[in-house]
Amino acid sequence: MESVEENLPLGHPNAQFDSVGAVADPVEGSSTANSLNGTSAPRYPIPTRSLADLRHPPPRIAEIRQRLFELKEKIELRIEEFDLYWPYVDNVWVRQHRANADKSGRVITDYYACRLQRPTYTPNKGLRPEGKPSRKKQIREGGTCQKRLKTVRYNGGYSGISIIPIGDNDQHTHDLDYIDEVKRTSVLMDIARSEVMRGYMPASVFTVMNEDPEKLAISGGKHLNRNDVRNSSQAWRQQCKVELRVHEGYKYDHGNGIVHQESIDPALTDGFTQTLEAGTSILPLPVPSNTLRFPEHLRAILEPYLPPRDLAVDPSGVRLPHVTLTYATSMDSSLTLAPGLQTIISGPESKAMTHYLRSRHDAILIGAGTAVADDPGLNCRLEGVGGFGGLGWDGQPRPVVIDPNARWLLTPESRILKTVQEGKGRGPWIIIAPGFAMDPMRLEMLKFYGGKYLGLKEFDRRHRLKWEAVLKALSAEGIRSVMIEGGGKVINDLLLADHSHLIDSVIVTVAPTYLGREGVMVSPAAKRDQLGTPQPVLRFKNVKWQPLGEDVVMCGKVQDVS
Repeated sequence: MESVEENLPLGHPNAQFDSVGAVADPVEGSSTANSLNGTSAPRYPIPTRSLADLRHPPPRIAEIRQRLFELKEKIELRIEEFDLYWPYVDNVWVRQHRANADKSGRVITDYYACRLQRPTYTPNKGLRPEGKPSRKKQIREGGTCQKRLKTVRYNGGYSGISIIPIGDNDQHTHDLDYIDEVKRTSVLMDIARSEVMRGYMPASVFTVMNEDPEKLAISGGKHLNRNDVRNSSQAWRQQCKVELRVHEGYKYDHGNGIVHQESIDPALTDGFTQTLEAGTSILPLPVPSNTLRFPEHLRAILEPYLPPRDLAVDPSGVRLPHVTLTYATSMDSSLTLAPGLQTIISGPESKAMTHYLRSRHDAILIGAGTAVADDPGLNCRLEGVGGFGGLGWDGQPRPVVIDPNARWLLTPESRILKTVQEGKGRGPWIIIAPGFAMDPMRLEMLKFYGGKYLGLKEFDRRHRLKWEAVLKALSAEGIRSVMIEGGGKVINDLLLADHSHLIDSVIVTVAPTYLGREGVMVSPAAKRDQLGTPQPVLRFKNVKWQPLGEDVVMCGKVQDVS
């Protein structure tokens, strides 16, 4: 059968496409690519999808569809990831309204509800206004699910969308398969309509879409039927009324519908096969060259010392986050060769472990001295986290810097902000003391990159910010676990008897080197009893030693020996 496009007049809605669906240039000077003989005609969506989208779905589509359906916690996506994956769940979520943008114009919030929150739908009987019989529609029961969400789109030093569950209902009253049966995704309907507009019969489109039931199902099409394909293209077919054909390599078999041809010249199907095999541009981005990997068997050894995976957020801040103290030290307990001098101590295996630990915590905390001296990135480069082969910002911890006097001067050239711009880390939170006259430009710049300043008012007897206040403030911000990395003042202060009870676990890397007495050392102030007799400051329990390359890692829990 000859291609229908070959006999269509220039400007016909279907004449935009060649025999394999390539988009041709619109007619020069025409007001619309869908005009017929110079007269205005209904404008139909230009096909943007093909069967290749079904053969080559986005990475991890089944897992991500389930996550976006359940929405157990906030999910953060890049704009392009949202645009890629959201059409696969738009049968679940229906937008209710859009809130006004904030004063900066960088934040836009939309509110969505589960489709089954809609009122019960009862189709009208009788004739439609134009005199045509009403379509056969079934009563759709509504008001059965109250799960809701909001999306917050941010455009600034980085661009992303946060998908946040709201309301009191944290679960759907149905599963994803049920909603797939109730409503088809726009992806499936776009594929079906696009294939028909390329000149193929709806029955042929349905047959070819069902060639791989597994891929059809993970895209939400388990319950796709012939009527769906016909309905998706009904308006276009009524307007165009052109002869449609079956796909290359298929034929109409009376009594069996559209089936594969038993023998056919491969040359006749080359174009169609190449279109399917070509795939689309939704392949995973290449993993950066500095991506790190950490073996599974070593992850299992660390597991008892890491925060539980099912920790819940406590907005009240009453429950403190899980605190893991971790650092690398020399044989003489030094962190650096000299104050303010960045010193590499541990080996590459230990570095990979550190980034795995970062992926398991909501936040990384350091002091201002370390931030000033090291200009750190404070992100995670482990394979599989956001920016390194993962989705959105999954596994990327929130950098937190304790800087009471706001002496850390951030600029767009700071490594941590460059990391944010590259989509490989989060904007920092900086904890400052109250009353400090903060430059408004610094406040605005930090906010532009997704960070913020947190002002605290609680001090200890040495006029330092109280650790309890710091941890409570982070908990109130949704932080469930904190990895404290340094520097020396922070570590030594936290190991004191007044604060060590706040530590849940310690993971220390010991490197086979001596740095000398001029470096920054980990050695908390001495402890004495009432008679002045020296006492151990701290001893750990449940200790485990693990060789790692040339280093040795000690894992332990805090034990009060008093």
